[in-house]
This record gives sequence, structure tokens and C-alpha cells, in this order.
Amino acid sequence: MSALYLVRHGRAAAGWDEDPDPGLDDLGRSQAEVLASRLGPLGPLSLVSSPLRRTRETAAPLAALWGAAALIEPAVAEIPSPEGVAMGERVAWLRASMDGTWSGLGPIYSGWRDRVVESLLATQRDTVVVSHFVAINAAIGAATGDDRVVIASLDNCSVTELEVVGARLVLRRRGEEADTLIR
Repeated sequence: MSALYLVRHGRAAAGWDEDPDPGLDDLGRSQAEVLASRLGPLGPLSLVSSPLRRTRETAAPLAALWGAAALIEPAVAEIPSPEGVAMGERVAWLRASMDGTWSGLGPIYSGWRDRVVESLLATQRDTVVVSHFVAINAAIGAATGDDRVVIASLDNCSVTELEVVGARLVLRRRGEEADTLIR
């Protein structure tokens, strides 16, 4: 059995329809520092990050505190928008998708969800995973048997706690919620 601490990245400097890979803004950097203070006493633990800049920047203060580097794991990256969707149309696609279910999104996206869950199930030790809103919701759904794309309106730098028990995820605690601005 291993504990997973799934962290939603800090607030990004740009919206999903403006920049495919923004870093953190000033508030996001401050959130990452507070997160490191909050989780620091738990470790050092294994640290995993999505390859996207906002997650790597969120993980950086914790990595520095623990004197470790985050392992980059593409399987916990943000949900990809469909090919052919223009940058300016990504937010509309995401909002519509978030109102639905994984089965309604079809096999491409239910397969993406399954890869997120498989990567978490492969965790062998207590780990902090810095990821994204939809990916963490996918993990919550897998743990609770809920097919909705969005189950919790997770705040930036919220921490959702799961356990890997055998071949399944068990939800211990959902992260803090807030009105999530999709921009």
C-alpha cells in the first residue's frame, strides 16, 4: 500500500486558450511555496510531476526542500484537446467536456483517463504527484466508481489524498475546492 498526494498545480500565468504551456504567475509561485511548507514535513517522499511548466514550477519548491528532483511523468499531464481544435477554441471544448462523462467522451479520452490511473497504480511508495485538474478528477472517479469527468472543483495547489491498495485506488480525502476559473 502506498499513499498518493495529488497536487493540482498553482495558478497559471495564462489561460488554456492563450498558451499551451504557461508557467505560474506570482500567486501561483506563492501557492507553490505554501504547498512546500505544508507537505515538507511528510518527506522526503518520491516526487512526480507532469512535464508541463506549471506543474514543474509547482513541484520545484518541494523538490528544493527535499533536495530531490521531480520525476517527469507524461501520463499525468493535462488532458489533450482534440487535434484540429484551434488555440482560441480550447476553452469551449474543455468546458463542454467537463460537463460530461468519460464514456460520453469516447475511447480516446477514456483511454487517456485509464493511462492516468495506471500510472498512479504503478506507484510503489508514498509519492507526491503534481498534476492537473482533470487528471486528478480522473483519479477520484476511478477511486469512487464515478464516470463524470469533473467530480470536484479542485483549487490550485489543493492536495487530494489517495491510497494504492492492490490493484485499485482508494480515496482518503479530496482536495480543497474553489470556484475554478477555466480560462
